[in-house]
Amino acid sequence: MKDPTKGGLFRLEGKSYLKPFLLISSLFFLWGFAHSILEVLNPHFQEAFQISKTKAAFVQVAVYGGYFLMALPVGFIIKRWGYRTGVLLGLMLYGLGALLFIPGARIGSFWFFVFSLFVIGCGLTCLETSANPYTTRLGDPAKAEARINLSQSLNGVGWIVGPWVGGMLLFTGRSIAVPYAIVGVVVLLVALLFSRAKLPQVPFVSPSQPQPDEKPKGTLLNRGFLLGLASLLLYVAAQTGVNSFFINYMKEAASLSSEQASRWLAFGGMGLFAVGRMAGSGVMSRLKPSLVLLSAALLAALATLSVVLWSGMGSVVGFFVVYASESIMFPTIFALALRHSEGQTELASSLLVMTIVGGAIAPLLMGMIADRTGSTPLAFLVPLFCYAFIAAYCLSELKPR
Repeated sequence: MKDPTKGGLFRLEGKSYLKPFLLISSLFFLWGFAHSILEVLNPHFQEAFQISKTKAAFVQVAVYGGYFLMALPVGFIIKRWGYRTGVLLGLMLYGLGALLFIPGARIGSFWFFVFSLFVIGCGLTCLETSANPYTTRLGDPAKAEARINLSQSLNGVGWIVGPWVGGMLLFTGRSIAVPYAIVGVVVLLVALLFSRAKLPQVPFVSPSQPQPDEKPKGTLLNRGFLLGLASLLLYVAAQTGVNSFFINYMKEAASLSSEQASRWLAFGGMGLFAVGRMAGSGVMSRLKPSLVLLSAALLAALATLSVVLWSGMGSVVGFFVVYASESIMFPTIFALALRHSEGQTELASSLLVMTIVGGAIAPLLMGMIADRTGSTPLAFLVPLFCYAFIAAYCLSELKPR
């Protein structure tokens, strides 16, 4: 007899979830754009306000700090009122924070911009806490990693557009309010669309979930989930650190202007990041996700080491290898960790999204290293450690249990 819990990539128990999958996946572009434009804002604020790398890192601290503070409350909201409510709240906060850049441009205060970014971060928390676990439910649970990597492909496109648009506008003398005003209006229109859309309630069946005749463990204090939690925190720390200092590094090591470096970031680094995510979905459906993740983590660690030790084109190539390797990491770690959630999906998802606070830690730490040593390359020892830890996590996942 055919197992009713098995199906296709977008089918479960005889139902197709392709339409809600496409609708929810559109959100991934929006937060990809929001995150990637930060990497342009950081050096822009350094120049506009004449501030240090450490102080400019509060751009990332504001957004990723919002994740830490909002993740658990959003998890409660989703459990009480559903994923649709979480999405709508996220879109409204995102749109509001973006529109705050209009008075921010008139006030001319760095800290007002930081507050606006914090509001955006709270909105993004709602979106990610809702959308990431929801995509894992829209089909065969055995293909959860492939499905979330496919959704994250649109996130990768957002990562390309953000630095390109931001660099084109901010480093050519235009007002910072322009891109954020446009984003705010677009996001609120998307909120209107979702307010009229229906998202189906779908069952969650994990391959690791106990069968009806077994006693559920009911705890997240298990080795698999805790290691996944730590790995996700360190991945976000590494990704944000690399992105935050890409433009600074290229200006120092490759003698590029800020605008030129932002184009390299958009079409080189983020382009490979997006392609990697698109390819990752296909790879995950054929190979063991933890094995693919191990290969990516080892490659990223070696490439980051080249950024620390070399200069010129060798280090530039190393950067691009890092971006290609990073592409599948977040969705894969997220999905692997959820397999150890013991049926507590909403709480597990909230805790996993809280790890995005790692993005607030690494830029500050790397900024302090760069400011105190006068060497931006040395700061990349921080993401190097993160990738090494992720590789160790993958080895633990590959061990038979």
